[in-house]
Amino acid sequence: MTSQPFFTGARAGRRARTVPPGPPGSTGLPGRALAVLTALVAALGIAFIDAPRFVAAAAPGGGFPDQRSLIGALRDAFVGYWGSAARNFAPPMQRIIDYWVLYHVAKAVIAALLLGVLITLATLLGGMYLRTGLGVRSSAAVASAWSVTAMLALSSAAVVAANIQGAIAPFSSLLSMLPAAEPDERFTATLDQVRQGLVHYSSTDGRTSPALDRMVDDFALYHAVMAVVAVIAALVLITLSVRVWRRFGRARGDRRTRRAFAAVGAASIVASLAVIVIAAANVTTVAAPAPALLAAFQGGW
Repeated sequence: MTSQPFFTGARAGRRARTVPPGPPGSTGLPGRALAVLTALVAALGIAFIDAPRFVAAAAPGGGFPDQRSLIGALRDAFVGYWGSAARNFAPPMQRIIDYWVLYHVAKAVIAALLLGVLITLATLLGGMYLRTGLGVRSSAAVASAWSVTAMLALSSAAVVAANIQGAIAPFSSLLSMLPAAEPDERFTATLDQVRQGLVHYSSTDGRTSPALDRMVDDFALYHAVMAVVAVIAALVLITLSVRVWRRFGRARGDRRTRRAFAAVGAASIVASLAVIVIAAANVTTVAAPAPALLAAFQGGW
């Protein structure tokens, strides 16, 4: 009489060991990791907006209460810099540049941390999608979340590149903030003189304003930085594309896996081509910075 329950329990134990595991989202670890990573994305997004201004305020001379005051100080400092006809920055302009460097460094660091979190989150979501056990609706939800995360990661990478560019060549980055039109006659006259100098820049036989030379040189550096960053990004994307397509070739018989690898591989190719175009455009600007800077002062920022 006592052997029957024992036998039944043993069979039940064997059956329990052979039951396939539930969906990946049913375990505690992926759900907890997703929650933590999502919270980090939100926290870093808020920090990216608010923190750089406070970090940059530690620059010599302090910070600026808002963007309007920054632009006003930049306008006055730019007029003074041009009027000095010197290559080196006067203290008012140097104060703004120091502030701008710290501002972009803070943004670049936060954006890089955000990029790392987003890559981790995308990797986790991709692993969840490729595992078996997800239903149709769950698979679609995970795929959508992965797509959004991947787009945010690409945007973060672009933001990192832009802020590296602004930190290394802050003067050109600041020039893009100059107002196109102002009632201030001195500022308007200064812009006209800069434009005239750039129109005749290649035909002056070296007899140009040192301030104008500094603008052209910094503008070339500004685009050289982006060209280098774009080349590095293109190499990373091409490497990713090669690895993904190799995985695609090995994933035989699993339609979901093959479809996922094909989508990622195609996206990597498109992104790498776009980045190569960006690199080529910036190299062209480095080769002839004065006409490009003139176009910027004429409204092409």
